[in-house]
Formats: sequence, structure tokens, C-alpha cells
Amino acid sequence: MVTGSPLGDFLRARRQVTTADQVGLKVGRRRTPGLRREEVAMMAGVSAEYYTRLEQGRERRPSEQVIESLARALQLDAEATERLYELARPRSSRHRPADTAGQLTPTILRLIEKWDHAPAFVVNRRLDILAKNPLARAIFGDMEHNDNLIRLTFLNPRAREFYRKWEQEAQADVAHLRAEGGAADDPFLLELVEELSDGSEEFRRLWARYDVRGRNQEFVHLRHPDVGDMTLRHQTVRIDSAPDLCVFLGEAEPGSPSEDALRRLRNSPAASPPAEEPGRRYVSSEGQG
Repeated sequence: MVTGSPLGDFLRARRQVTTADQVGLKVGRRRTPGLRREEVAMMAGVSAEYYTRLEQGRERRPSEQVIESLARALQLDAEATERLYELARPRSSRHRPADTAGQLTPTILRLIEKWDHAPAFVVNRRLDILAKNPLARAIFGDMEHNDNLIRLTFLNPRAREFYRKWEQEAQADVAHLRAEGGAADDPFLLELVEELSDGSEEFRRLWARYDVRGRNQEFVHLRHPDVGDMTLRHQTVRIDSAPDLCVFLGEAEPGSPSEDALRRLRNSPAASPPAEEPGRRYVSSEGQG
């Protein structure tokens, strides 16, 4: 059920994925997981009727005290709490440039080229991959949908083999989109969500959870067809001059099999510069002065 109120949808989804055990309630066995409305209302110190109006979209402006109480009741972390505040205190939509590729500068491209021992690529808030260094290009290869991380995860059948912990990667992708505003203020993000919802039942399931979290998982576990398994420490570098962009880095543990796998990839033909496609920026060790 969609209430027509983003705040109501958020509260309902978080209530349904929060168990009684998580919040310390002793209850018997239930047919459906999650908390009941009256339980959330009790823990937040509001009436069940008022909480029901919030979920149904008939009450859209709770006080700051109520927001804080709901965040505690549902055990929301900092990012999810911030999202709750944004839904309860909507701000005017902020203009975001549609052509984020236009924010790429020679400085950014040179930056990711210098990380020649680690895969590095530039993404926007929709997780479109706008530029890759040679190692990143070698890792993604010719996989379908390798121009967008979340499309690759949900729409490419090979993704479940490529990501050894596919569920972890899928949850991180969806929570990232929720953290970016849930598509409410960005028609391009909304278009992506609709495409993924049409094409993937797993995406619909995870999107309905309303998890809100930036891409901060510590490790990414990959399986490459040429060099085998790799475990890379994930790092995100924000770009002050291009606030809609960030750099994703993958670092291997020194002396590990993953470092050896990256070395072999770096020396493989897959890391050589391809012919440049219209509208796509590549980085190689040549041509960037």
C-alpha cells in the first residue's frame, strides 16, 4: 500500500522491519514480522490514533519532540533519523544539474589515474559510473550495465557471481538511493527507481524496506573471471568542487592474494585504454597531461 505520504510510507516500512526482540518487547509468536502500530505509539509516547494518522498520511507535521521519540522507538541510526526529519520537515527542492558528467574536470581525471595500484571510478548520486581508471575498467570488463552500479547489481544476471556477497551489495545500493532522497526531488533518480522496480523483484523487496544508509560498507568481495576472488577495502572520496560526484576506491591488503590479483589485472590487456565512446570519459596512463 502506498499512502501518498512519504513520511507515512517511511514509518510503515521501518515499523514492519523492526522486530519486538530488537526493541525489547516480550511478545508471543506472530504471523507477520515487525511491530504493531500501537506498540510504536506506546514506545514513542503518542496515542495509537495519532500514530495511525501519521502512517496514513492524515497527519504530516509532527513536532520535533515526536520525531525524536519515533526515531528512538524505531531505533533509527543517524542517517535514517536525518531522513525522517527531512520527510517531516520537507524543504524546497534543490536544483541538481542533470549533466553530472559535465562536472568532471581534468583534475578529477588525473586524480583517479594516479591511483594506479587501486581501482578507482567516479560516480554521481545515481551511481552512474562517469569515469574509470585502468584497473576499474579491467575489473568491470564488458559486463552489461557496467555504466551504473545499481543496474549492474539488479539487472545483470552475472552480478550474483561477480559480487560474492550479492545481498550485501544489493542492500547497500538500495539504501544509498534512499539516502539520496528517495527519488522525490530528482526526476532522473525517479526514472532509475522505476526502471529497477519494473525489472527486479529483489529491488522492489529491498526498496520497500526504506533502509537509509550511505555507501559505507568496509569491504567489497568480488569474483573476476580472469584472476579469481578479490576482497577490497572500500573507500569513498568526496569532491568538494563537484558535490554531486564522489570517487570509489578499492584497496587490497598488502601481500594478500587480492593484491596479487590486482597486479595481474593491471598488466592485462583489459586495463589498456579502449576506444572512447561518445559521452563517456575514460582515464588511462596516456593522454591526460
